Amino acid sequence: MRHRRNTLLAAGALAALLAGATTVVQAHDIPSDVTVRAFVKPEGDRLRMLVRVPLEAMLDINFPLRGPGYLDIEGAEGLLPDAAMLWLGQEIELYEDGARLPEPTLAAVRLSLPSNRAFNTYEDALAHVTTGDRLPPTTQIIWRQALLDVLLDYDTTSAESEFSIRPGVERLGLRVISVIRFITPAGAERAFELRGDPGVVTLDPRWHQAAWNFVVSGFEHILDGIDHLLFLLCLVIPFRRFWALVPIVTGFTVAHSVTLIASAYDMAPNTLWFPPLVETLIALSIVYMAFENIVAAGSGDATRIRRRWVVAFGFGLVHGFGFSFALRETLQFAGSHLLTSLLSFNIGVELGQLLVIALCVPALELLFRYGVNERMGTILISALVAHTSLHWMVERYETLSQYPLTWAALASALLVGIIPWLILFMLAAATAWYGFKYWRQAEEVAAE
Repeated sequence: MRHRRNTLLAAGALAALLAGATTVVQAHDIPSDVTVRAFVKPEGDRLRMLVRVPLEAMLDINFPLRGPGYLDIEGAEGLLPDAAMLWLGQEIELYEDGARLPEPTLAAVRLSLPSNRAFNTYEDALAHVTTGDRLPPTTQIIWRQALLDVLLDYDTTSAESEFSIRPGVERLGLRVISVIRFITPAGAERAFELRGDPGVVTLDPRWHQAAWNFVVSGFEHILDGIDHLLFLLCLVIPFRRFWALVPIVTGFTVAHSVTLIASAYDMAPNTLWFPPLVETLIALSIVYMAFENIVAAGSGDATRIRRRWVVAFGFGLVHGFGFSFALRETLQFAGSHLLTSLLSFNIGVELGQLLVIALCVPALELLFRYGVNERMGTILISALVAHTSLHWMVERYETLSQYPLTWAALASALLVGIIPWLILFMLAAATAWYGFKYWRQAEEVAAE
């Protein structure tokens, strides 16, 4: 690799001299932000990949210049194939059914102006790279502004295979974003926005692959989310019995599932102030639950605690929005299995919650049996949780207050979004609950 780069350096200097260039681009600093755009499409026994990358990201390549820093088009043309293969063809990893494809063939390469919009669609990009006009030698463009368009062809066995990619372009800049669009044989498009080195990404996942990935994602998210963990702790403290926790955890689960799925289907407000509002309300929910534990433990009146499933349901709606923010970038890996992925994420969240409950219940039992009495322990733990979450609430409210949020804007955003659906859902849930309660009472009367 190093020998080939040294060869390119020498070739660049030689090309500059032969072209009569006055200067040569010397080795330059790594660009701060680089965006790589690509299309990937399987066609018969080959897979075609169109890539657009800033020319300045081609590190160690001495492109010849002319005049006050203009790119010498003629002198640079001879360096483009080697630069494309060195930084793209050899670095990008494509896999077919888990096996890495061999090094691609460089089918075409083009220099483009930043004003060129060919990469908006696959067809336009392919036509531009293969049959489009080359830049005239007299084109005056600062070399850092030029774009390099490349067509790579990979030999495959079938267009119906399962394809994966590891972009391998993270060294082109300090912060690299790879915008990749995969065109399926049926013509559907899967869009990805990958940052840095995301590892190997399945371009069109099967339903079971998407399901497993999102189960893992949900499980990890609940364990990483300290605010959700503290909320669960507040739910567990007064009960510490499995069957007593079932209606509470079920209410919380159903509620956050509703808002999570609704958000994924664009039914939530799409405004800048909505995420900080939700984060503030999540902190408020923890404060409320902690103080409710303190009041109930201090007064000995557990009536309010017995109705906690209603409170858990209400706050679960808010927490569901919080989960949806974590899924915004992850949903691109769902492919065509959006609902399956959302349900799988919820399953992962529930598994994480069950693990937390399974650890908290015996730990609290031991603490209250051998460390401190139940009433005092409940007050102390809840007070610590309330203190932490109160700080969060203040900090998040300060962020929220920076947005010009009015009651009219809040009502308008909510009423045209998810609120009507939530009202219908809550009416249905209330009807089912009272129907179940009436049925139980009728059974008890009949038994007597």
